[in-house]
Amino acid sequence: MPRPRSSREIVPAPRPLWPPRRVWVSLASLLTAVVLVRSGLLEIVVGSIVDHAVGNIIALILCFSAVVSLVLWFLRESGHALWLKRSLGYGLLAAVVVALGVFRIERVSGDLVPELRLRWLPSRDRLLPTVDVAGGEAADHGDAWQPSPTDFPRFLGPAGSGSLAGPALDPDWVARPPRLLWRKPIGAGWSGFAISGGNAVTLEQRGDEEVVSCRSVTSGQPAWAVAVRARHETVLGGIGPRSTPTIRDGVVYTAGATGWLHAIDGATGRVAWKKNVLTDVGIDPAAHAAAVAWGRAGSPLVTDELVIVPAGGPLFEPTPAGATAVSLVAYDRESGERRWTAGTEQISYTTPELVTVAGREVVMVVNESRVVGYDPADGRERFGFEWPGHSNSDATCSQAHLLSDGRIMISKGYGVGSAVFASPAAADPPAFVAVWRQPGLLKTKFTNAVIHNGHAYGLSDGILECVRLDDGKKCWKKGRYGQGQVLRVGDLLLVQAESGDVVLVDCVPERHRERAQLAALDGQTWNTLALSGDRLLVRNAEEAACYVLPLDGVEATP
Repeated sequence: MPRPRSSREIVPAPRPLWPPRRVWVSLASLLTAVVLVRSGLLEIVVGSIVDHAVGNIIALILCFSAVVSLVLWFLRESGHALWLKRSLGYGLLAAVVVALGVFRIERVSGDLVPELRLRWLPSRDRLLPTVDVAGGEAADHGDAWQPSPTDFPRFLGPAGSGSLAGPALDPDWVARPPRLLWRKPIGAGWSGFAISGGNAVTLEQRGDEEVVSCRSVTSGQPAWAVAVRARHETVLGGIGPRSTPTIRDGVVYTAGATGWLHAIDGATGRVAWKKNVLTDVGIDPAAHAAAVAWGRAGSPLVTDELVIVPAGGPLFEPTPAGATAVSLVAYDRESGERRWTAGTEQISYTTPELVTVAGREVVMVVNESRVVGYDPADGRERFGFEWPGHSNSDATCSQAHLLSDGRIMISKGYGVGSAVFASPAAADPPAFVAVWRQPGLLKTKFTNAVIHNGHAYGLSDGILECVRLDDGKKCWKKGRYGQGQVLRVGDLLLVQAESGDVVLVDCVPERHRERAQLAALDGQTWNTLALSGDRLLVRNAEEAACYVLPLDGVEATP
């Protein structure tokens, strides 16, 4: 017979079927924080380090925290039936296991948004056929390799500045739309095109081969290809080579993502010489891949006598002075023999430039955490100043610009922003100090600013921005194009959005004004544009295309 309950016994209150107030308050707080992050208001509070990528990570963590807090309350504190709790718990666990087994991250956008792909499907570049046009005597296209005034022979154009004086583009793309000349599939990678005569050269990844490919600007048909067995692949950086070839005197010079340096005769496709820079300098490939996590991206600098490229580290054996890295290495243009090495700092993702500073020619390059100028004759350092960065985290990808008055302008993402440095005119060697520094302006993450009439224009964390160079004042910031690329043509900007669209924008400090837009490519595009006359070449990791742009007062060429 059951014992009767005493009036003093406490009967436990039934557990609630709905979350209590404290859970709702927690959820509301987390969702409010997500709204603050997504709207950009958090940047006002904590500073410019919160770019869109960091904002996405914070928003993801906050949303995950909200879901976990709700699930934990349901499993541990709610009054629902045990079978329902177990069903939900095991169901969520099974869903996570199935998702991890079925999907993989193919790549991520510049704002760290992942693109998922079924695990059993190969990468798109592995589905492409190998390029079967080999270099050699039969591939002689010598007549087509005559230089042209409209050549685009290197990274960021003839001057390496991302700016062209012309041609004069007709901005009315409604009345006279650009005409598609050809569109072709292409291997993976973020390399751009270099153009000489009627030839366009780029680097691409096809399966386990890194390929230097040459094709006709007019037809897009391949002329020759040179392949080496090498593959660069990371989740955050993507697949394939990421530097743009350099063409000089009919010779194509290329620097691959894993260290291969080629000199190729453009007319025949024959390899004049090649070097593995890592092997030649004595760099540990595995350690280098971790230190330069997104793949070697610097294009070759070709002078009258030398081919100069970033070197890197860590070295297998430190130098006698204890250095564990080499910043630059120079090779003889004709023979490929090493002439000198320079610097002891780890490399970044920039390209060396030949400039004149304080009356002397120097090779200027942005290393991992310094901007440095080296003597092109022997590699001795002429000047250097700090520019923060780490090549496996907050990396530097943007070129330093030597301004007409001798100052140096530089920009980058990851909350560093932009700055202008100057050196006293009488200083020898130059001693550069910051004239102004603005962490919130021109946060060029994977792209470069361009200079025009005392102003800099660039994609600042994906938004087009104009900044006055005299004092670092923002003139305007408008137009969200993602982590794309910019090419100035006269008084117009060709903006390649990360989505693949090409947008034409006035290059003036008074206002942001879009003039035209073209759906040039479909899909993630980090590659630089190339313009030769009225022919615009664009590409991404899956396709390449050529458009004939309308010129002001000139009929389009057939």
